[in-house]
Amino acid sequence: MDVFADFLARIDHPQHRARTEEVLGWVVEKFPHLVPVIKWNQPMFTDHDTFIIGFSTSKKHLAVSPELAGIEHFSADIVQAGYDHTKMLMRFPWDQPIDYILLEKMIKFNILDKADCSTFWRK
Repeated sequence: MDVFADFLARIDHPQHRARTEEVLGWVVEKFPHLVPVIKWNQPMFTDHDTFIIGFSTSKKHLAVSPELAGIEHFSADIVQAGYDHTKMLMRFPWDQPIDYILLEKMIKFNILDKADCSTFWRK
């Protein structure tokens, strides 16, 4: 988690910082083979140098980006869980619990779907 220390330190709101640290720590614990990195000033996790999942923060939510393929694959699940999304990210509002089951499914999907991917992003 040291790789995320500067990113976390820049989150002014203590509860948002704690929630973000919790989620990033959960990913590290649940998927220890994924590599935590900062790219484009955002925390991300990679597998064999390919993007798996990324996070960003805003005033109202923690955004999760599993790429377009992940959003399309889980769109109905995201809506059913009570979250909204764009074509590239979903939003966990700060005042709602994190659906770790859904987050785990997204990460596992990308790990499997990108197992043979040789580029950072899908082509």
